[in-house]
Amino acid sequence: MAENRNDYKEQLKAKIDEWDGEIDKLREKADQATAQARQQYEEQIDYLRQQQHRMQDQLDELRRSSESAWEDVKKGIDSAWDNMDKAIKDAWNRFR
Repeated sequence: MAENRNDYKEQLKAKIDEWDGEIDKLREKADQATAQARQQYEEQIDYLRQQQHRMQDQLDELRRSSESAWEDVKKGIDSAWDNMDKAIKDAWNRFR
């Protein structure tokens, strides 16, 4: 991940957009699933959307943070970023 604040913001925004696409792909699979499987997809998609919104909130916080505080904000985002990546991968593995 980037060490420069502006580069980091751009990387995070791109990652959020990437996650949005992954969640949309899961939604497409859910639309084709049986009723029981669709419910499981929906639960997972709802969870992922909540996490994605949290990441967007953290990006907004990063944008508002001072130059001196951005490193502290970045630490929290790095952890959430890793968790979101894992959640997306887990969802794909679960519904293969």
